[in-house]
Order: sequence, then structure tokens, then C-alpha cells
Amino acid sequence: MPQLNAMEDFRRDVSYHLLRREEGTILLTATLNDRFHDIVLEVIVDTKSLTVNSASVRFKKAPSRACPHAAARLEQLAGVVIGPGLNRKLLELLGGVHGCGNLRTLLVGLLPLAMNVKAAAGISEEQELLDTIHNRLVGACAGYATPLVRDGNGEIVSSGG
Repeated sequence: MPQLNAMEDFRRDVSYHLLRREEGTILLTATLNDRFHDIVLEVIVDTKSLTVNSASVRFKKAPSRACPHAAARLEQLAGVVIGPGLNRKLLELLGGVHGCGNLRTLLVGLLPLAMNVKAAAGISEEQELLDTIHNRLVGACAGYATPLVRDGNGEIVSSGG
């Protein structure tokens, strides 16, 4: 078999980190690392309204010197509310020759996690946290299609999915 090129044997790592902060905001951080990229994206979101306050990105490594120019588009995220229409807005802001598909991909995975932080606020027990997230996000996806109902023994008697 001939030697594989850089895309025929390729690995990309994406990670997300969420941190609820005392001043009523959530710091959302995403990283993307592969042979050609080292990107750190940070978004600050208002906890109550889920409105984006600010977004910034550092391109530590990129395949083109033009890639970091897409960072200017993130300024237009300020004021966007995380909810219905988000994916369409991200495509509008980060699609085309002035955008960045990798930033859009990171944001599509990262921003909805703020809904989980909001839904789980103040809950410390893990199963209660998961049940609460489920019930507060009913209708958001196949796994949360219907409310979660437990019987007196804590067994699930009804759930979406």
C-alpha cells in the first residue's frame, strides 16, 4: 500500500469547556486541534437570557494566513440569543469567503451547551441534574422528546427517545 498523505491519516480533536461565573455569565471555550489547526474560541453568554455578550478566537496555527481574518465576524455574535434560528444565524455569519467552517462547527456544538448550564443551575446531585436538564429541554432533540417521569421508586416510567 502506498504511503498515506496528511489527509488520508488524519486526526482532529475538539473539546468544549463550560464555566458558570459569579457575575451571571457562562464562559464557553472550544478548542480544535489537528495537524493544520490550533484554535481556541471563547464565548461569554448571559446566564439568564442566553444572549451572547462577546466572542473571540485565537488562531495559534492555521493552514492559511487569511484564516484569522474570520475572527472579525465573531463580533456580530454579540446580541444573538441561543435558541431557535441559531444554526441559520451561524451560517449567515460564518459561511462564505469571509467566514470559517471550523468556527461555525465549533459554535454549533458549543453554544447549545449554555442551555444545559442554565437548566442545571443550583443542582448538585447528578441524576437530579440530568433529569432536570431533560425536562427543561423537552422538544430540543430526540432524547428529550417528551418529559421524563419517574415512579415512587425512582424508576423511569416515561421518557422521550
